[in-house]
Amino acid sequence: MRITRTITVANTPPSVVYAYLKDFTSSEEWDPGTLETTRVAGDGGVGTRYRNRSVFRGRETELTYVTVDLLPDRLVVMRGENATVITRDTMSISPGPDGAGTVLVYEADFTFTGLARLATPFLRGQLTRLGDEAEAALNRELPLL
Repeated sequence: MRITRTITVANTPPSVVYAYLKDFTSSEEWDPGTLETTRVAGDGGVGTRYRNRSVFRGRETELTYVTVDLLPDRLVVMRGENATVITRDTMSISPGPDGAGTVLVYEADFTFTGLARLATPFLRGQLTRLGDEAEAALNRELPLL
């Protein structure tokens, strides 16, 4: 299941948006389900691991995220996993349409595993709401950078 959102920020350049999103601990500010994200290994580059504690459907869960791809000022890709879900967050960054600001395309792909896979069709509404809330938070946070 994929959730895609496009956020346009008038006055924040791509380099600043990239630096903010590359440090996945910032997810505490913009990911509505995140309670805490801690870097557990790495220097912030590809291969860096994060422990993410979050709430989904009223239940607390923990995921391990790994930075899988980085292109300075253009792309951040994170992969998260636990026993019931694998996520891939792709954040594509480009200059705004007039050359100022930034356009961020955020894609979150969710693959549920095991018995949780059976619930996938019933989770679409909740995941869509999470996408809406993340979009609102990014629209709030990115202009402040």
